[in-house]
This record gives sequence, C-alpha cells and structure tokens, in this order.
Amino acid sequence: MSISTIALEERSTGVLAKAADYLELTKPRIAMLVLVTFVVSGVVARWGQPDLHGLLHGSLGMFLIAASASALNQWLERKRDLRMERTANRPLPSGRLSSAEAITFAVVTFVAGLIYLTLVVNWVTALFGVVTWVMYVWVYTPLKPITSLNTAVGAIAGAAPVAMGWTAVGGQVWDLRLLSLFTLVFVWQFPHFMAIAWLYRRQYAHAGLRMLTVVDPSGRRAGVQAVLGALALLPVSLMPAMMSPGAGIYTVLAFVLGVAQLIAAIRFMKRRDDPSARSLLRASLVYLPALLLMLVLVPLI
Repeated sequence: MSISTIALEERSTGVLAKAADYLELTKPRIAMLVLVTFVVSGVVARWGQPDLHGLLHGSLGMFLIAASASALNQWLERKRDLRMERTANRPLPSGRLSSAEAITFAVVTFVAGLIYLTLVVNWVTALFGVVTWVMYVWVYTPLKPITSLNTAVGAIAGAAPVAMGWTAVGGQVWDLRLLSLFTLVFVWQFPHFMAIAWLYRRQYAHAGLRMLTVVDPSGRRAGVQAVLGALALLPVSLMPAMMSPGAGIYTVLAFVLGVAQLIAAIRFMKRRDDPSARSLLRASLVYLPALLLMLVLVPLI
C-alpha cells in the first residue's frame, strides 16, 4: 500500500470521526424521541391523515433547531460534563471538538432551521421552535446548577415539539387535543427523569448539578414526584382519545400501560435503590413510545 493511499485512508477516517462527533453534539437518541413526538403530534392533529409536506419539512427544520440546542447545551456544560463519567467522553470535554467548532455548528443549524421553518413550513412553527430553543438553552441549562426546579423547566422544553408538530400540519393552537398531548409528554418526563436522577445522583452531585436526588439524597422527594407523575398520567393519557372513534380500545391499553408504570414508580418510591430506578426507567421508555404509537393507530381501529 502506497504512502498516498495510507494518507487518504487516514484522512477519510479523520473526516468520519469528526462527522461522528458533530452527530453526537445533536444528542441523536433524544433527537429521535423528539422527532417521533413531532410526527405523532402532526398525525393526531390531522385525525390520522398525515400531511407529508408539513411532517417532512417540519421534521427537518425542527431537527436543525434541536441540534443547535443540544450543541449549545453541551458547550455550556462542557466543564461539568468533564466531571461526570457518563458525559466525560462527549466531544467537547474530551477535546475532540473545540468550543469554536461547537458554537459555529450551533449557530449555523439554528439559523438554517429557523429560516427553513419560516419559509417552507410556517411562522407559527418557527416561533415555537425559537421558544423551545430558548427554554432549553438559556433557561433549563443555566438552572441545573442552581435549583432542582430545572426538571420542570426542562419538561416544558421537552414537550414543546408537540406544538411544533401540531402547527406544522396546520393544526389550531387552541385545540384541546393539543393541550392534552402537550400535558401528556410534559408529565411523562417526571417519572422518567426521577429514575435517571437517582441512577446518576453521585455524578450529578460531583458536577454540582442540583437535581432533586442531590438536594434530597434520601430519594424520598424524587420517589414521591415519580409516583405523582405516574398517577397524573392515568387521567391525562385518556384525554387525547375523548374525541376519537377508537377511544374504547385506546382507553383500555393506555390504562394498562399507566398502571404498569405506576407500579414501577411506587416500587421506586418504597425501595429507592438502583434496581427499582432501572425498572422505572425501563417502564417509562416503554410507556411513551407505546402510547404515541396507539395515538397514531386510534383513528384506524
């Protein structure tokens, strides 16, 4: 193998590694859940009749906005991320990407996403995108080392893509179904986040993040909040089906899912140990995708 060939392969490997680091800046697993929420919201808004133009173009614009928010979040938290095992290998704390590269990426994706949503989708969806970006980057992230209320603020930002998906297909913002779906995604995040906060409580404390499990190391308050969130989901999860022809089947399945998650939350509240937290985390990761899938299928049942 010639020297030039080796150099070309090394260059190609370097380009791919750099691309992978930029992809990691977008927090792809979170971005995927956000995209699913966006699409489901758009489908529900149209009573199960997808508006492909709004969904496809809206998803692209929203992904760009979300990528920018994730990149800036990681830039703002780069020093704290270095102090946690679960985040120390991210592109910024590990030094694989510089601050200039991350900020440039964030600015470019935000501007591109905003322009795209405004020109190709509509200004209402673009506005919700800006609000989501501001809430996540400039409110939720700075609050993390200050107060445990950061979880509630983060939950608002996490549920905001529901409004983006809804408006991207022409849904009306005063529709009660939008409010119910937003509330569903908002409340779901509390059992989910409390499980994560418990599992990584020591790392969060070392990084100086004021999660509820750091403020209250006993885990009692986190357990109560997880149970209250799971309880609230039982009636909230039934709201989107009230005007749907498949409400009967959906109601039964949603109730079964909700009870299963509630049992996991109660177990976590009583035991407050890692196995019960992992069980709750798994239950929450099953609950939301399954419920969103049913919401898409309800008009077809």
